[in-house]
Amino acid sequence: MTKSILCFGDSITWGYNPKDGTRFSPEHRWPRALEAALQGRAHVIEEALSGRTIATDDPSRPYRNGMAMLPPLLEGHAPLDMVAIMLGTNDSAPFYGLDPGRIAMDSMAMIRAVSASQTGPGSSAPKMVLIAPPPLGSLSSEMALMYSGGQGTSRGLAATYRTVADRFGIAFFDASEVVKVSAVDGVHLDPEGQRARGLGLSKTVEPLL
Repeated sequence: MTKSILCFGDSITWGYNPKDGTRFSPEHRWPRALEAALQGRAHVIEEALSGRTIATDDPSRPYRNGMAMLPPLLEGHAPLDMVAIMLGTNDSAPFYGLDPGRIAMDSMAMIRAVSASQTGPGSSAPKMVLIAPPPLGSLSSEMALMYSGGQGTSRGLAATYRTVADRFGIAFFDASEVVKVSAVDGVHLDPEGQRARGLGLSKTVEPLL
């Protein structure tokens, strides 16, 4: 039976093109690369929004709080065999005032929400993969408006996320092991990075299906 995987993320998962801010076509986004690598074993669902955080409201852009949006999305796509979460880049922006530990604690609340959702097969909990996004790089002038000063926070996410994943007994994937952010804007992935990201994650996901 074909499994279902929900990919819950921000602009990287959405497929933001660092060159011009448009959206990559589906075949150049990492969820489709993941689906292709799994060779028909899973249907991959994209649920992504630029600017999405784990649990923090953005006063200038509504609906970015991932914790507020996740429950109805889980129910709407149920039954789900797996939920793959990659958030934290936007939480690293200095104006939110969060450090890696606080961001990791917010991710714990999201994991608990998925575990309690009963949106897996037979009203079970879906399996989960917690993904650390690639750290911020050298920022373009536009991206610096939001992320300047957040590089250190973003670099600290992989270690704290790994700790959280170990605590909850869920899978962990460090995206920086297979990709680096684009040199164009220092935040997002180019098409090659998107593809590598999906292929890399497939090695973590496949044994869990």
